[in-house]
Amino acid sequence: MIFLGAHFSIAGGLHNALLTASQYGCTALQIFTKNASTWKERTLSARDIDQFNMARKHSQIESICSHAAYLINLASPDPSKHERSISALEHELIRSSQLRIPYVIFHPGAHMGMGEDKGLSRIADGINIVFDRVAEATCKLLLETTAGQGSNLGYTFEQLEAISDMVEAKERSGFCLDTCHVFAAGYDLRTKSAYTNTMMAFDNALGLERLHVIHLNDSKKGLGSRVDRHEHIGEGALGIDAFSFIMNDPRLKTIPKIIETPKAKGKETLDHDRINLERLRSLVLR
Repeated sequence: MIFLGAHFSIAGGLHNALLTASQYGCTALQIFTKNASTWKERTLSARDIDQFNMARKHSQIESICSHAAYLINLASPDPSKHERSISALEHELIRSSQLRIPYVIFHPGAHMGMGEDKGLSRIADGINIVFDRVAEATCKLLLETTAGQGSNLGYTFEQLEAISDMVEAKERSGFCLDTCHVFAAGYDLRTKSAYTNTMMAFDNALGLERLHVIHLNDSKKGLGSRVDRHEHIGEGALGIDAFSFIMNDPRLKTIPKIIETPKAKGKETLDHDRINLERLRSLVLR
C-alpha cells in the first residue's frame, strides 16, 4: 500500500477532511486542528472527537498528521511570544492526542536576529518545556526541514541535529522532510546521485528511522534559493524525477507522503489535488 495523501481543509468540521481525503482515494492525511493563522485556541468537544473517529473508521486513511499553527516560533527572542508559542504547541499536542493523531509537524522557528546558536538552543528549550507540560501526550513532535527563508532555522540537517541533541525526550520527537524546502535550502534531489547523497546526508545527521512524514512539493524557485514557494508536482525547479526516486525508494515505503501543492484559486476549475496525487501514483513502479 502507498501511504499517500494531501493537506485538506477542516471547514465544516474536522471529520470533513477525512471525508474529502476518502473521495481522493487517499491513505494518508494532514490537517490543522484549529485555524492555523490565529493564536486563538480550540477546545475539542466530545462530538468533534466522535465525528472524527467515526469518519476515520469508515475511511481508507491509514496515517494522519497535524500541522501546528504557522505563528508558532520557539526561537523567538521575545519572552511573551516564546511563551505563547510554547502554549500553542502544548495545546496542539493535546488536541492531536485526543484525536489519536500520531504526528504533529511544526516549523522549528526563526531567530529574528538573535543568532543561530541561541535560536537553536531556544527551540530545544521550548520543546523540553512542552514535553514536561504534556507528559501524557501520545503523539510525536516532528521538526520540519525548512527552506531557510529570512532567519528561519532548520534548513540544514546539522541544525536539526543540534536541536535534537538538546531535546531530553528524544523518543517523543522526529522529523518531517519537505522536498521543496530541502531543495530551496541547497540539497539537490534531481538526479539519482544527488538524491542518494542528500538522503545519505539526512541519514548520517538525523537517521532515516526518525523520518516519519514526507511533504511532497515541487519548488517554484531554484536550488539553494532559500525561498519557500511550493509548485505542482513535476512542474517546478525540482522536476518529476525527484518524486520518482522518493516514490520508489523501499526505505520510504511505509512513510506517509503528503502533498501541500497549490489549490485552485478563483474561477479555476482544475482539481489540482487530484492531478498531483494521480501523477505521484503513476510514478510507482509495479
